[in-house]
Amino acid sequence: MRSLKKTRRIQIIALATFALIVSTALIGYAMRDGINFFRSPAQVIAEPPSPNETFRIGGLVAEGSLKRGQGEMIRFEVTDGGATIPVTFVGVLPDLFEENQGMVGTGKYINGVFEASEILAKHDETYMPKEVVDALKAQGIYQDPNGS
Repeated sequence: MRSLKKTRRIQIIALATFALIVSTALIGYAMRDGINFFRSPAQVIAEPPSPNETFRIGGLVAEGSLKRGQGEMIRFEVTDGGATIPVTFVGVLPDLFEENQGMVGTGKYINGVFEASEILAKHDETYMPKEVVDALKAQGIYQDPNGS
Protein backbone atom coordinates (compact mmCIF):
# COMPACT_ATOMS: atom_id res chain seq x y z
CA MET A 1 0.00 0.00 0.00
CA ARG A 2 2.79 2.39 0.90
CA SER A 3 4.47 1.83 -2.45
CA LEU A 4 1.29 2.81 -4.32
CA LYS A 5 1.11 6.18 -2.49
CA LYS A 6 4.78 6.87 -3.24
CA THR A 7 4.30 6.02 -6.94
CA ARG A 8 1.21 8.24 -7.14
CA ARG A 9 3.09 11.15 -5.49
CA ILE A 10 5.98 10.80 -7.96
CA GLN A 11 3.53 10.76 -10.88
CA ILE A 12 1.81 13.95 -9.66
CA ILE A 13 5.15 15.74 -9.16
CA ALA A 14 6.33 14.67 -12.63
CA LEU A 15 3.05 15.81 -14.22
CA ALA A 16 3.17 19.17 -12.41
CA THR A 17 6.80 19.70 -13.48
CA PHE A 18 5.93 18.87 -17.10
CA ALA A 19 2.95 21.26 -17.02
CA LEU A 20 5.15 24.03 -15.61
CA ILE A 21 7.78 23.53 -18.33
CA VAL A 22 5.16 23.51 -21.10
CA SER A 23 3.41 26.64 -19.78
CA THR A 24 6.74 28.50 -19.47
CA ALA A 25 7.64 27.55 -23.04
CA LEU A 26 4.24 28.70 -24.34
CA ILE A 27 4.52 32.05 -22.52
CA GLY A 28 8.01 32.59 -23.94
CA TYR A 29 6.81 31.71 -27.43
CA ALA A 30 3.88 34.12 -27.18
CA MET A 31 6.07 36.98 -25.96
CA ARG A 32 8.84 36.66 -28.56
CA ASP A 33 7.24 39.23 -30.88
CA GLY A 34 6.28 41.55 -28.05
CA ILE A 35 9.83 42.22 -26.96
CA ASN A 36 11.30 45.15 -28.87
CA PHE A 37 14.85 46.21 -28.15
CA PHE A 38 15.73 49.91 -28.26
CA ARG A 39 18.66 51.14 -30.35
CA SER A 40 20.04 54.57 -31.14
CA PRO A 41 21.02 55.39 -34.75
CA ALA A 42 24.72 55.03 -33.84
CA GLN A 43 24.08 51.51 -32.53
CA VAL A 44 22.17 50.58 -35.70
CA ILE A 45 25.07 51.77 -37.89
CA ALA A 46 27.66 49.99 -35.71
CA GLU A 47 25.79 46.67 -35.62
CA PRO A 48 23.01 46.50 -38.24
CA PRO A 49 20.19 44.17 -37.17
CA SER A 50 18.85 41.45 -39.43
CA PRO A 51 16.02 42.52 -41.80
CA ASN A 52 13.44 40.39 -39.97
CA GLU A 53 14.21 41.77 -36.48
CA THR A 54 11.69 44.24 -35.07
CA PHE A 55 13.18 46.85 -32.76
CA ARG A 56 12.72 50.42 -31.56
CA ILE A 57 14.85 53.34 -32.72
CA GLY A 58 14.85 56.78 -31.20
CA GLY A 59 16.47 60.15 -31.53
CA LEU A 60 15.76 63.58 -32.91
CA VAL A 61 14.03 64.15 -36.23
CA ALA A 62 16.75 65.78 -38.36
CA GLU A 63 15.97 69.33 -39.47
CA GLY A 64 14.98 69.63 -43.12
CA SER A 65 14.57 65.88 -43.55
CA LEU A 66 10.78 65.56 -43.27
CA LYS A 67 9.33 64.84 -46.73
CA ARG A 68 5.82 63.73 -47.54
CA GLY A 69 5.41 61.48 -50.57
CA GLN A 70 2.48 60.16 -52.53
CA GLY A 71 -0.44 59.18 -50.32
CA GLU A 72 0.49 58.53 -46.72
CA MET A 73 4.22 57.81 -47.32
CA ILE A 74 6.45 59.95 -45.09
CA ARG A 75 10.25 60.04 -45.17
CA PHE A 76 12.54 61.63 -42.61
CA GLU A 77 15.83 61.05 -40.85
CA VAL A 78 16.40 60.31 -37.19
CA THR A 79 19.69 61.26 -35.57
CA ASP A 80 21.41 61.00 -32.23
CA GLY A 81 24.21 63.38 -33.18
CA GLY A 82 26.58 60.54 -33.99
CA ALA A 83 24.69 58.89 -36.84
CA THR A 84 21.65 59.47 -39.00
CA ILE A 85 19.24 56.80 -40.21
CA PRO A 86 16.64 57.34 -42.97
CA VAL A 87 13.12 56.36 -41.92
CA THR A 88 10.01 55.63 -43.96
CA PHE A 89 6.54 55.45 -42.49
CA VAL A 90 3.16 54.82 -44.09
CA GLY A 91 0.34 56.22 -42.05
CA VAL A 92 -0.67 59.26 -40.10
CA LEU A 93 1.98 60.85 -37.90
CA PRO A 94 1.12 61.95 -34.36
CA ASP A 95 -0.02 65.58 -34.10
CA LEU A 96 3.04 66.56 -32.07
CA PHE A 97 5.55 65.07 -34.54
CA GLU A 98 7.93 67.68 -36.00
CA GLU A 99 11.57 68.35 -36.88
CA ASN A 100 14.15 68.77 -34.10
CA GLN A 101 11.91 66.88 -31.66
CA GLY A 102 12.31 63.51 -30.00
CA MET A 103 10.67 60.43 -31.47
CA VAL A 104 10.65 56.67 -31.06
CA GLY A 105 9.74 54.35 -33.92
CA THR A 106 9.07 50.62 -34.03
CA GLY A 107 9.91 48.70 -37.18
CA LYS A 108 12.61 46.92 -39.19
CA TYR A 109 15.93 48.03 -40.72
CA ILE A 110 15.87 46.88 -44.35
CA ASN A 111 18.51 47.83 -46.96
CA GLY A 112 19.80 50.81 -44.97
CA VAL A 113 16.33 52.26 -44.28
CA PHE A 114 14.30 51.91 -41.10
CA GLU A 115 10.77 50.97 -42.17
CA ALA A 116 8.60 52.08 -39.27
CA SER A 117 5.29 50.46 -38.43
CA GLU A 118 4.63 52.82 -35.50
CA ILE A 119 5.86 56.32 -34.63
CA LEU A 120 5.60 57.93 -31.20
CA ALA A 121 6.26 61.63 -30.61
CA LYS A 122 6.87 63.84 -27.60
CA HIS A 123 3.99 64.66 -25.26
CA ASP A 124 4.70 68.32 -24.57
CA GLU A 125 7.43 70.87 -25.14
CA THR A 126 9.80 69.34 -22.56
CA TYR A 127 9.09 65.60 -22.87
CA MET A 128 11.51 63.27 -24.61
CA PRO A 129 11.47 59.45 -24.28
CA LYS A 130 13.96 58.18 -21.69
CA GLU A 131 15.75 55.99 -24.23
CA VAL A 132 16.30 58.98 -26.52
CA VAL A 133 17.63 61.11 -23.65
CA ASP A 134 20.03 58.33 -22.62
CA ALA A 135 21.29 57.91 -26.21
CA LEU A 136 21.78 61.67 -26.63
CA LYS A 137 23.58 61.89 -23.27
CA ALA A 138 25.90 59.05 -24.37
CA GLN A 139 26.72 61.07 -27.51
CA GLY A 140 27.34 64.18 -25.37
CA ILE A 141 24.79 66.39 -27.15
CA TYR A 142 21.84 66.34 -24.78
CA GLN A 143 20.85 69.69 -23.30
CA ASP A 144 18.41 69.75 -20.43
CA PRO A 145 15.47 72.00 -21.40
CA ASN A 146 15.14 73.11 -17.76
CA GLY A 147 18.75 74.28 -17.68
CA SER A 148 19.59 72.06 -14.69
